[in-house]
Amino acid sequence: MIRSKSLEKAPKVHARHLERTAYVYVRQSTPQQVRRNPEGGENQRELAERAVDLGWSPGRVRVIDSDLGLSGKSAEGREGFRELTSEVSLGHAGLVLSYEASRLARNNADWYTLLDLCALRGTLIADSDGVYDPTDYNDRLLLGLRGMMSEAELHLLRMRMDAGKTRQIEKGTYRQGLPTGLVRLDDGRVVKHPDRRVQKAIALVFERFSALGTMSKVLKSLLEDGASLPRFRYGGPHHGELIWCRPTTTSIHGFLSNPAYAGAFVYGRRATVHGGAVDRDTAPSTVEPIYCNRTATCSLASRLGPTFDPRRTNLSSVR
Repeated sequence: MIRSKSLEKAPKVHARHLERTAYVYVRQSTPQQVRRNPEGGENQRELAERAVDLGWSPGRVRVIDSDLGLSGKSAEGREGFRELTSEVSLGHAGLVLSYEASRLARNNADWYTLLDLCALRGTLIADSDGVYDPTDYNDRLLLGLRGMMSEAELHLLRMRMDAGKTRQIEKGTYRQGLPTGLVRLDDGRVVKHPDRRVQKAIALVFERFSALGTMSKVLKSLLEDGASLPRFRYGGPHHGELIWCRPTTTSIHGFLSNPAYAGAFVYGRRATVHGGAVDRDTAPSTVEPIYCNRTATCSLASRLGPTFDPRRTNLSSVR
């Protein structure tokens, strides 16, 4: 009886769909959303009950929630979405269910890839509003429009966020993330980390570079001394945790090339070119950081500003 009622509610659902698995895709865009709004994830998981209402037995409903905290702007790094498309392509999925189109993808290329796979394998797509058949012209048109709106919404959100950030930078109120070894006080001042071991380890890198002149020599000397360098975790459940790592050329370059250690606030050091982040230092000379302020409030025992530019020139020659 449940199945017949379900078929009456959703005539697009047939026995061939019910014989396969219904996949519920759950995603929240950032780790902050996962922590601060757990109800959002629970609401999406409850869509499993909707699959049961449509006629699927509970044993044939599977929830994919491994992409919690990841953006939908790209399929890269989203193992859950990759698993979903794989199951669809193998013909294992009778239904793909998400709260809305933007949960699946905010990129038209990824969205249409999923639509094409669903159409090829006869998989239905459903959200909180209805059930859609990608092989049906009207349904595919509606799904395509939803995908375009989802991508456009992400673009508009990014534009508003960038505009707000630019205004904060111009006013001097933007609080940029600080590298390892620097902390920001409640009054906005930036000071060295209170851990003396952290201070000494970072100071040692600058001292060795001033004496030896190249990163390779600095690395060799630190390894010979058995030294470790501090690093703070960024993002995830262990955000802010201090760990000590074996020195590498990358970690040494990070200390020597970051203007924050010279008491300078610089925004726009990296640019996005063809979807990838590129250091502006390696870009043509016509590309400059969009904002640089050496007068930002910074309380450091020793300012490295006068030597920062020559050091960066030397770094570019040995990079």
